[in-house]
Amino acid sequence: MPTISAEAHEKPQAGDQAKSGIPEDFKQVPGIQFVDHVAIAVKQGDLDGQVKAYEMLGFREIHREEVLGTDQVREALLQIGDGPNLIQLIEPLSPESPAQKLIERNGGRGGLAHVAFRVKNAQQAFDAMQASGFHLIDKSPRKGSRGTTVFFVHPKSRADNPFGFLIEIVEDPESK
Repeated sequence: MPTISAEAHEKPQAGDQAKSGIPEDFKQVPGIQFVDHVAIAVKQGDLDGQVKAYEMLGFREIHREEVLGTDQVREALLQIGDGPNLIQLIEPLSPESPAQKLIERNGGRGGLAHVAFRVKNAQQAFDAMQASGFHLIDKSPRKGSRGTTVFFVHPKSRADNPFGFLIEIVEDPESK
């Protein structure tokens, strides 16, 4: 079995970017705690059937809400076990919904809408990411579903290292 030297556990020093491969500006973003949810867009009229399919896999619905504003979706949050990671099914409420536009780009099929990461403080994360040059879609953190505070990060946020998928940053109201 390979052994890991003590040097491998040392905290990287300033200027050690070449060793770690992590740009210094990324290190300024307040820590992501865990994956809050994975959002999946479903075709209009399919939400209830999709919830039933996930229930057959052992998930349970823990929240349902219509999110208006720029989102224009009906969402169902599903949980398996007692873990913090959720599946968010989003059904478009209008042709202008970003979820509907995703479905259209996907040949009329649903699919991955975004991955959401939980942070302790959305405003601090927003300020740090903005200062580091991330392309943020929202002008500031805003109200999300279930009382959360959220903002979105563009898939091509970093020209040198694009994410390739939409990211949502989520602050739970209980973390304040």
